[in-house]
Amino acid sequence: MAVLLPAIVPVAFIVFIGFITGRTLSLDRLTLSRLSLYVLMPALIASSLYGITLSASNAAKIVVGFFLSSAVLYGVVYSLCRLFKTDPLLQKTLIATAIFANTGNMGLPFITFALGESGLERAIVYLVSSSIFLTAVGPTLLKAEGIQSGLQTTLRLPVFWAMLAGLILQILAITLPLRLGDGLDLLGSAAIPVALVTLGMQLAKTHFYLDRIVILSAGLRLLLAPAIALIIGIAIGLQGQNLQVLVLQGAMPTAVNTFIWVTEFGGDADLAARAIVLSTILSALTLPTLLWLLLLFN
Repeated sequence: MAVLLPAIVPVAFIVFIGFITGRTLSLDRLTLSRLSLYVLMPALIASSLYGITLSASNAAKIVVGFFLSSAVLYGVVYSLCRLFKTDPLLQKTLIATAIFANTGNMGLPFITFALGESGLERAIVYLVSSSIFLTAVGPTLLKAEGIQSGLQTTLRLPVFWAMLAGLILQILAITLPLRLGDGLDLLGSAAIPVALVTLGMQLAKTHFYLDRIVILSAGLRLLLAPAIALIIGIAIGLQGQNLQVLVLQGAMPTAVNTFIWVTEFGGDADLAARAIVLSTILSALTLPTLLWLLLLFN
């Protein structure tokens, strides 16, 4: 619990500020969501990729593990939705809340406290992979209008081009002049707080309650996702911290930005908000337990 609290308390505090804001001020949540999606998130992704240092061999293993785990998780959730003939809107929301994990503002602090700097380096690799996945695949999954339509939407998003720009700058080791890198960092640092405030504002207008759907959503993210990551990691030969990071990042609660994407591209925003809150609260139990098991048997 001592490891997890430094990651959860700041998140809860900012969400609470957003909640109070939503109750006391008449702000447009859609405007804030679009500011985050079209301005702040691109800056965050570009600055993260620009400044990262990758260890090629370990990075490749983690990237492969992430994409295989995500593909299997998507297949399982999609099959369950088809089996039980869920409503298309609910299906998109369940897929989004199950696949998109909070690997940044929760995953990085948690793994840093749990595994140290070497774990953090691997966690950043996972974060970059998930950012690429979310940017390239997110609109396609949520709009559900076919691959061509989804790709067209993706190519219109600034986050996609920010991802490419960050990768090019990092690979070519280009140094931005006039401290433009600092400006990019400053702009990107606002992405997570604005997303959390927006979530809090949505919760202020959301009647939070437990039902089978939100419990199922949290279960898919906190239990099924890390189980799949563990199986995939062992199958491709991951060991030590490579395996630990793959599983721990896979076990993070639903990403705050999932709410932003569902709001913009389709899905049940209220369910997404409730799933984020419930999975984050329950992760206070699941993450320390999973960490203890990984350290015990690995």
